[in-house]
Amino acid sequence: MSDPDLVLAIDDGVAILTLNRPESRNALSYALRTHLRERMHDLDSNSAVRAIVLTGADPAFCAGVDVREFDSPDHIADLTGNGEPFFTSSTPVIGAINGPAYTGGLELALACHFRLASDRAVFADTHAHLGFTPGRGLTVLLTDAVGSARARQLALTGEPILAATALAWGLVNEVVPHDTLLHRAHTLARSIAAHNPDASRRINETFNAQADARGSEAWAIESSGFMGPQPHQK
Repeated sequence: MSDPDLVLAIDDGVAILTLNRPESRNALSYALRTHLRERMHDLDSNSAVRAIVLTGADPAFCAGVDVREFDSPDHIADLTGNGEPFFTSSTPVIGAINGPAYTGGLELALACHFRLASDRAVFADTHAHLGFTPGRGLTVLLTDAVGSARARQLALTGEPILAATALAWGLVNEVVPHDTLLHRAHTLARSIAAHNPDASRRINETFNAQADARGSEAWAIESSGFMGPQPHQK
């Protein structure tokens, strides 16, 4: 069963989970974040699901947290210095980045184990512009993906990068024409699903554990330095 803000389809061991708030460019409301964590936990616990594809309803992958809820105590409390990704999963998760992935949307993309991008994808981190700091691992996961200097460039300037640059920097594994993105993601997911599921999960868990070991102190540092939304200053 899917929530209104998520669409779930499962076929032959592959789950495709689609953020479904296109009118707000799939912005991460408190409800959507809650539903996403619940669905990811359910899928990870489902032995029939061997690979997961996470994408967004066009035209965006995810515009980040829903700033219209910044006055909501639940919304802010959920963001405050968690020092962890939006979800964790032993089941391999492929991010199919179909359009803009900004700020919290970039953090969500980084929570996926690897990423494919449509040629319409754009990536940016605007935490500093919005007046708060990352709380879902951006400083850790983005550094792992592109290196410290490029991660700082993205985080401190807020300038977006296109899919081709994201590929050159190592943020995504492949860039494909927009209309073929889900087909390519599904093909890779089917390749994963065709293997021994216990071996695949164990291999993925080993990668997860190594990443956690490298980044445990960094996660704590990000969490301890969290600053909630501040008034914009010129």
